[in-house]
Amino acid sequence: MKKHLTVLGFAVLLLGFCVPPLFGQASGTVKGVCKDQQGNPIVDGIVVWANLDNGQKYVLKTNKKGEYFSLGVSPGTYVVTLYKSQGDYKANHELFHFNKFQVQLDENNQDFDLKKEAEDQAKGQGLTSEQVKQMQEQKEKQEKEVNTVKTLNEKLAAAKTASDAGDYDSAIADLTAANQVDATRDLIWFKLGDAYRLSANKQTDPAEKQKRLDSAVQAYEKAVQIKQASTAKDPNAGANLAAYYNNLAEAYAKDGKVDDAVKTYALAAQSDPTHAAQYYFNTGAVLTNSGKVDDAVVAFDKVIAADPSRADAYYWKGVNMIGKATLQGDKMVAPPGTAEAFQKYLELQPTGSYADAAKQMLASIGASVETGFKKKGKK
Repeated sequence: MKKHLTVLGFAVLLLGFCVPPLFGQASGTVKGVCKDQQGNPIVDGIVVWANLDNGQKYVLKTNKKGEYFSLGVSPGTYVVTLYKSQGDYKANHELFHFNKFQVQLDENNQDFDLKKEAEDQAKGQGLTSEQVKQMQEQKEKQEKEVNTVKTLNEKLAAAKTASDAGDYDSAIADLTAANQVDATRDLIWFKLGDAYRLSANKQTDPAEKQKRLDSAVQAYEKAVQIKQASTAKDPNAGANLAAYYNNLAEAYAKDGKVDDAVKTYALAAQSDPTHAAQYYFNTGAVLTNSGKVDDAVVAFDKVIAADPSRADAYYWKGVNMIGKATLQGDKMVAPPGTAEAFQKYLELQPTGSYADAAKQMLASIGASVETGFKKKGKK
């Protein structure tokens, strides 16, 4: 019995030596480390090994150290491609690739060092080390700009959503956070000024309202300062700058700073002459509300000179002029040109929103209301 067991044990040993190793298959392993142009590991990158012989692909993901590894890769000729991430892989955003890598049955190593590859590529183009450095710095700057713009756009979108819902405090928080990312963007400051200005209307505490108007002015002034520096290279700078001036002037007006508002509207008109009529009209409105009748008439005359077809400019000119009317006995006598202003409004807008008021004004000064107007060019 004892002899039988010994023979059986020996047979088992022989059987073990005859069984082929479990991993003794016709495949190899691939591995490598992936680093970006700053020498940092590329985390969650995608490395694709594509077999040129049979079309088979192995899609491998890098870990937190930028490493990737795989067993069971068939021997053959491969294209090895590095992508930034799985999402970018689907969009085909390639970072670098190697052609005709021969995979053997044993271990195969292929690292990606983007900094070294960029240097080698530059040297192949006959560039000096200093030129290579400049190229790398420029690329880093571009990548940083892309990321910054993405973040700022997200903040702007969030602020717009909040403002549209009347939640100006959230909009202010989003835009303030955007300025902490990059305080050199005039649009961010402009939108921040809008949020402060609009939020001031909702304040019941006079001190808080004043504080927000002051903040709006400061934000608009910063936007203007930045935009002025770019006027030479930005073909749309004039129109944008005018919009900044316009809203700054409105903030001044709401704060009771009429002279500052008038000066700022004038700057808007100078910056964007094609829309000067609107800025002059806004000037006239502020002066009308402030009781500065003579100055308001001058402003509306500028509107008419810039855009003779703007009916409401004639109406408000007439309103300011009739404010200077005097009583002679029981008759109201208005300054010359008052009736003509109202009549011109009615000519342009016979059923306009101010038509009834214009007729009443004419009646109050004993002027007739025109019931028909001659067309230009006809007698």
